[in-house]
Amino acid sequence: MNRRQEFAARSRPPLAGIRVLVGRARHQAGALSGQLRKLGATVLEIPFIEIRQPRSFRPLDSALKNLGRYDWLILTSVNGVEAMWERLNKLRLKNTSLNHLRIAAIGPATKKAIEQRGCKVDVVPKEYVAESVVSSLRNRVKGKRVLLVRAKVARDVIPRQLRKAGALVDVVEAYETVVPQSSRTRLRRALANPRRRPHVITFTSSSTVRNFVTLLGSRPASLEGIRLASIGPVTSSTLRELGSRADIKAKEFSIPGLVEAIVRVVAESSDRN
Repeated sequence: MNRRQEFAARSRPPLAGIRVLVGRARHQAGALSGQLRKLGATVLEIPFIEIRQPRSFRPLDSALKNLGRYDWLILTSVNGVEAMWERLNKLRLKNTSLNHLRIAAIGPATKKAIEQRGCKVDVVPKEYVAESVVSSLRNRVKGKRVLLVRAKVARDVIPRQLRKAGALVDVVEAYETVVPQSSRTRLRRALANPRRRPHVITFTSSSTVRNFVTLLGSRPASLEGIRLASIGPVTSSTLRELGSRADIKAKEFSIPGLVEAIVRVVAESSDRN
């Protein structure tokens, strides 16, 4: 490679020529897609997950009307924050009803969403997974009442372990995730088309992994030559459970961490070639 070629290679965006499939919910894909595009990637958005209201808001509304009973509030996602504040507004409850609560957020995006609504976050675990939430709170919740606001289908690590630590935990559903059936044909066509077939597919939760497998169906397309990128250890574990693998693993379990991991692996692959 001559100097001109070396300069051209250095000046190219790190993800130039790389096609990345983003499977986040439609209203949330922008943050990840935008960062990837800035780095030169060609982004294809096909949602593997759709966010819907729960069948009934009664349990959530009841908890919000009785926030005075609780000592701690735990929110595990931006979706949970959005759904909870939507109900607070619907019930005409003010932020002052949360003033006495200690609030735990599972990651920086959730923390930011809470703070944007005028509330202070007391605890953000070092790692953005349920186990780290438990580790951060285990010695602080004995005899305390805890409200956990989350999706309909979620791992039971937090309530189970905090109850073992002596907390009184109420779990309420703020939203549910479903498989967007409209994505089935688009996904299969993208994987079958050499011009659109992604080099990387991103997974930002266990739900996106399970729904991806569901969308592929009983006769899935080959994923040969495609790298699967995971946002964290739980998502990676789900990939393994379903017979696949995480080729790219974020060191920081966040959207920026996932993007950084993709850039790192692509760069390493280019260096080898």
